Amino acid sequence: MPEGASTHWTARVEVLDEIDSTNSEAMRRALAGETGPLWLSANVQMQGRGRSGRSWVSPRGNLYASLLFAPRCTPATVHQLSLLAGIAAHDAIGSSGAGPPGLRLKWPNDVLMGGAKVAGVLAESIAGRDGAPLAILGIGINLASSPAQSGQAATHLSAHGIDLEPEAALDVLDACICRWLAVWDRGNGFAAIRTAWLERAGPEGENLAINAGGGRIEGRFAGLDADGSLLLRDAEGCARRFTFGDVTVVSRQSGT
Repeated sequence: MPEGASTHWTARVEVLDEIDSTNSEAMRRALAGETGPLWLSANVQMQGRGRSGRSWVSPRGNLYASLLFAPRCTPATVHQLSLLAGIAAHDAIGSSGAGPPGLRLKWPNDVLMGGAKVAGVLAESIAGRDGAPLAILGIGINLASSPAQSGQAATHLSAHGIDLEPEAALDVLDACICRWLAVWDRGNGFAAIRTAWLERAGPEGENLAINAGGGRIEGRFAGLDADGSLLLRDAEGCARRFTFGDVTVVSRQSGT
């Protein structure tokens, strides 16, 4: 990140005890005319949502928060905020302890610790009443517990000796979002976002599998396209581009 990068940011915070989903509530607020910036944080989500329609189990003690704001970018670039949110979640976790073990990103925006998922992002957008895009960045961080998420290995910060309350975690996350939005600069600085994401991801050549709706495809990680799409190199050495899909890191030892 460029040294001293910053932006003016005064996001309101509303803490809800129980809600179906912070993203769903943020969408309702947006449809009612709210433009933010507004953080909606919940102690419990009754119908928490993850990517690809999966549920996000949401007991007390973890962070569940959604940021609603007007990114002041073109509709064609609003999808870039998904990678930005992953970087911010990664950095918020990284600043909470002395070198969390195995902290990294997995495309497009999961945060892993030691190969297990510790945080995830659900990025959504709609057109506001003036036609400009409104963004909703839903971010969940496992602080005190790690409930099973669709069979994927999960972990939480307290299991690694990092004790952080949801309110404090949101403060750190907000600061990280603020810094990276300044770098992103309404899409003009996406090249720096792409570089920052790659610096926090696994190495090129790592074995990955992706399911993009047409079955499982395996390949080796070949970086990101200029627009943030995933590049996988197949057995013939050809790079294939994916704009969506569920990615799994494939163990070299087991081949699974």
